[in-house]
Amino acid sequence: MARDSRADIIDDDPFREKQSEIHRVHSQRDAGGTIHFNLSGESNSQQQGMWGVNFQQQPQMHDGGLWHFGEEEKRHLLLATGAFTLALGLMRVGGIIFGLPTMGTSAWLFTLILSLPVMLIAVGPAFILHEIGHKIVAKYYGCWAEFRSDPRGLKMGVGISAILGFVFMAPGAVMVAGNVTRRQNGHIAIAGPLVNLSLFLIGIPLGGLILVLMGTTEPSATGYLVEDGFNWQSMVWDAISFWVSANLILGLFNMMPFGPLDGLKVKDWNEGAWLGLVLIFAIPVIFWFSTPWSPMVLVVQFANLF
Repeated sequence: MARDSRADIIDDDPFREKQSEIHRVHSQRDAGGTIHFNLSGESNSQQQGMWGVNFQQQPQMHDGGLWHFGEEEKRHLLLATGAFTLALGLMRVGGIIFGLPTMGTSAWLFTLILSLPVMLIAVGPAFILHEIGHKIVAKYYGCWAEFRSDPRGLKMGVGISAILGFVFMAPGAVMVAGNVTRRQNGHIAIAGPLVNLSLFLIGIPLGGLILVLMGTTEPSATGYLVEDGFNWQSMVWDAISFWVSANLILGLFNMMPFGPLDGLKVKDWNEGAWLGLVLIFAIPVIFWFSTPWSPMVLVVQFANLF
């Protein structure tokens, strides 16, 4: 008699070499290999975090549609977006160790303040829409899905960028509850990187049109602050540049087949789809870091068509 596949929810098939067809999304496995779910509706602890966000609150199930966002989810999204934007702004000014001595306190602070809206517009959609992509596909497959920020990841990311001036951050992730097949799990995982790919492709003509309206296809030689005010040309150029580059980097990073990243789940579902998307992201990134070429070349080439 064939084994009932539904038994995989309780125990893995000892005779199957590959992973189970039924994936337990965000479940826990103990040292003995047993799968555990928290179905009691009670959490082990309650910890109140930054901005009134409760990082240990038990998720409340809801019957909302695909675009339903819970109140706690909204607070987590705002917190993660704010912390991510601050980290990117600190990266833009080189952090305290490298940027502050070079720029001076006043210029450093003013440039940081001006960098925050630039980074929010340029990179915010790459992060937020990536997570919403996971959420929408998960809910389409009948799962419960809400975003939850990671307090340790936020604090560490802001701290590193403040001191050293580069961003290494895990703002959080969409938590998914439900049993899905390997194929459905792959679709949920690949949705985020596909959003980044779409935003990258959209950014090329959109950024080109903005450059045409600005009347220039050359980056500004000065920073955001000039003698008579703000250098809006430099700010807009950076917004376009960070839009296309951030979506490439985030897409490639999330397709790495390690740990909780999307690439591991996509590869588990379909190695061909995983390899194809990795190459799509990796090829321009490799050219970017090994040659004078950059993603902004595509934007400028589009602008030069007009």
